[in-house]
Amino acid sequence: MADTNKLKVFNDPIYGFIGTPNQLIFDLIAHPYFQRLRRISQMGMSYLVYPGAHHTRFHHALGSMHLMTKAIQILRWKGVEIEQEEETGLLCAILLHDIGHGPFSHALEGFFIKGINHEKLSLEFMQDLNRKFDGRLDIAISIFKGEYPKPFMNQLVSSQLDMDRLDYLKRDSFYAGVTEGNINSERLISMLNVVDGNLVVEEKGIYAVEKFLMARRFMYWQVYLHKTGLMAEQLLVRIMHRTRQLLSDGVEIQGGQTVLSFLQHDDNIMLDSKVLAQFALLDDIDVLAAIKAWQFHDDFVLSKLCQMLLNRNLLNIKIKNKPFVPQKIEAKLTTVTNNLGISASEASYFVFQGEISNKAYSEEHQAIRVLKKNGKVTDVLKESDQLSLKALSKTVTKYYCCFPKESV
Repeated sequence: MADTNKLKVFNDPIYGFIGTPNQLIFDLIAHPYFQRLRRISQMGMSYLVYPGAHHTRFHHALGSMHLMTKAIQILRWKGVEIEQEEETGLLCAILLHDIGHGPFSHALEGFFIKGINHEKLSLEFMQDLNRKFDGRLDIAISIFKGEYPKPFMNQLVSSQLDMDRLDYLKRDSFYAGVTEGNINSERLISMLNVVDGNLVVEEKGIYAVEKFLMARRFMYWQVYLHKTGLMAEQLLVRIMHRTRQLLSDGVEIQGGQTVLSFLQHDDNIMLDSKVLAQFALLDDIDVLAAIKAWQFHDDFVLSKLCQMLLNRNLLNIKIKNKPFVPQKIEAKLTTVTNNLGISASEASYFVFQGEISNKAYSEEHQAIRVLKKNGKVTDVLKESDQLSLKALSKTVTKYYCCFPKESV
């Protein structure tokens, strides 16, 4: 009997058909670690603002891999040497670059395993998979860590103009229905080249880069940091904080055992193979199931927070360019304390402030280099005639305050 052909294709709404280029890629996609990404939302709680934004990290990982195949083809056509094993390494690295994300992606970043971000967890998952696949991910891991002797390969995976960003901007704008975030990823990829081992953009592609950076700024302030989505994610974080506090106080909590297994540890969890396997069982479904169960808990704060998030009965949120006056925050805390008959510490779950910031382009971290027609390589900011583009290299910080509506 002939072997089954495992080189399947996925029908993607952004790029059309995405193929699995070899057996290793197929087996990685089929692994439970990767299949878990089907249950991790790409944009956290943004679907409460943009109803179509229900796509997952699984979609994004496949899309990023597809763009990587295009980039490899372009660079080879321009004479850049990429061996077959390096191609496989690049595809595996970009495919697995987000495999360490936890429930609701960035919303609960570093929460379940304190002090460890998704990049570190992705590396741990890749190393675990490498053991299972007999070292076939050695090059992918070297590229992911930035240790491979060809710097442009890491830059294709993780830089300010990588396949990750080219996919998520186009994909997120599509699913959110926000056309201003749409970018021409094919044009950008066709303008890529390599000089002295580093990734560059040919001069004629500078306008596409400008559009890309402006689109990224728009997506962050209008979509990723939208005030309602931010508010919902803050409620989600506070639900987890309240649950952890109750557990530390010895309060019994029923439901959400997968989530509770992490929350019952108030100190840092040592990351080992057992914890990694346990984390691999955690996804959006566990968190939502737990919140649905906890909405009936006897603790007023926990139950109310859960009900507010589930029913989208969110707090008010105001965003300003300057910090809020402390006396005004204290006044709102006092009002909530008196109205609800709860303590000041409990009221702080409903009245709080914070800050958000974004820097669309960094000159210091893997700057986007432009290859001029005379062969000189310069920074994109020096070549752009857009004054607004130079402003994107400055960090913008805004301040928010959340508090109840007339009745909680």
